[in-house]
Amino acid sequence: MPVSVLLVDDQPLVRAGFRMILESVPHLSVVGEASDGREAARAVRSLLPDIVLMDIRMPGVDGIQATREIVEWAKGLGHGIRVLALTTFDLDEYAVEALRAGASGFLLKDVPPTELIAAIDLVVDGSSVVSPTVLRRLLDRFVPLIPTPEAESEPEADPLTNREHEVLALVARGRSNSEIADHLFLGETTVKSHVGSILTKLHLRDRVQAVVYAYEKGLVTPGEDAPPAAG
Repeated sequence: MPVSVLLVDDQPLVRAGFRMILESVPHLSVVGEASDGREAARAVRSLLPDIVLMDIRMPGVDGIQATREIVEWAKGLGHGIRVLALTTFDLDEYAVEALRAGASGFLLKDVPPTELIAAIDLVVDGSSVVSPTVLRRLLDRFVPLIPTPEAESEPEADPLTNREHEVLALVARGRSNSEIADHLFLGETTVKSHVGSILTKLHLRDRVQAVVYAYEKGLVTPGEDAPPAAG
């Protein structure tokens, strides 16, 4: 079955542009549109889309409030509706509020069509996506504020294998599964299996939580560049 998508934006031309992009992809189907958060909440209840592309700044009920309402309603229903937040404004506060409201991703509207489609596929598959520039700034901003464990506390047992540590470090640097596969000379299916094992062992919901975990544990540090991919 195609992945069903609900478009939410107060500008008809923006919705038309996204519809044109998504309807060019065989496995995606735009099932409806909404011009504000209130319409979006009603449309979700009647259409039950797999994913909602949600504009953040809209008159009336904005995207943050609508995301919170939709996620809470879907959770109560037991239906896996995911929200991917989109905005024109490259502001960290929007990203933080969207993720707190329950969005599974945060992208800027100028994202290339191929990256938008890839992000939708990742979110539907249970992962999370955050614009790389926004994610780096958020980590630089918030990771130093995370309390460090007491020196005398018992060290936690490390459930990850050496290979899983390598994969986690590359995930934290923003590498995709295919890029990790190239770097570690692994198959992409193997990398996906490693990522799933990491999330399960560490009791993490998605890749965004995995990134924060990696920074907390010192596997990577804010401002650190990713190593070059294998040639």
